[in-house]
Amino acid sequence: MPESVWEIRLGVVASEAQADELKERIMRLLCPDPDHAPPCPIPWSLALMPADDDAYPGLLEQHRIESSRRG
Repeated sequence: MPESVWEIRLGVVASEAQADELKERIMRLLCPDPDHAPPCPIPWSLALMPADDDAYPGLLEQHRIESSRRG
């Protein structure tokens, strides 16, 4: 039995397609051989969901600043 389950959160400003591509890349990092026989040697789970605007205020401010520099 594991001592703890850890959750790693990643906030990213992206389109839905970009977020889905990033999810696929992370999945390949966690399990580079998706065709292996189950179970996966390292148990993991991954979800993709939109965050509300209050979840990542620093990220949204960073995005606002970077967008204003480009535009």
